[in-house]
This record gives sequence, C-alpha cells and structure tokens, in this order.
Amino acid sequence: QVQLVQSGGGLVQPGGSLRLSCVVSERLFNQALMAWYRQAPGKERELVAQISLGGRTTYADSMHGRVTISRDNAKNLVDLQMNNLKPEDTAVYYCHGGTFWGQGTQVTVSS
Repeated sequence: QVQLVQSGGGLVQPGGSLRLSCVVSERLFNQALMAWYRQAPGKERELVAQISLGGRTTYADSMHGRVTISRDNAKNLVDLQMNNLKPEDTAVYYCHGGTFWGQGTQVTVSS
C-alpha cells in the first residue's frame, strides 16, 4: 500500500520558518521523483519544489531562495524547509510522488 504521510505546518508569523516532512512508502520513494505542491484558496495547485532520485532539485520562482527540498534515503523522508515566509505563502501544502498525494498540511502565515 502506497502511503505519503505528512507532518509539520501550522501558523507562523511573517518572516518565520517552518519545516514540512513526508514519510513515503519505500517502493514509491525509491522509484519516484518527489515533490511538494501547494494550493491557496481559490487558486490552482502549484509546484513548490521537486527532487529527483539523484538529489537534483528544482524550485518554483514563487519560493526560490526561501525553500529547500531534501530527501533522506535512509528514512524514506522528503522534507521542505521554508524560510522568510510571507502571507502569500498561506496554502495547503501537499507531498507528491508518482501518482500519489499526501493528505495535505495547512500553512498559515499571519501576524
């Protein structure tokens, strides 16, 4: 059974940091490019960052320079470290691999 289980997120003030984590089923983790997406209210889901099996990373312009995606091969874990968060970063964040999605995690940036 394929699973992507997310943790982290919550409420943070502008300029703050958050770390999202996603534990992935081993088979999927070892086969797939992993990514984080986000969806703000009234907007389409958009890519935030992705990381290949070999560790090559790609970032969306919207968060480039403020976010780092990483994968821990020993733990089947994909992390998203977000810094200098802005109110416009408020969204539900999703872990993605293959054709599968995590359950979503709310990130709210507000003072």
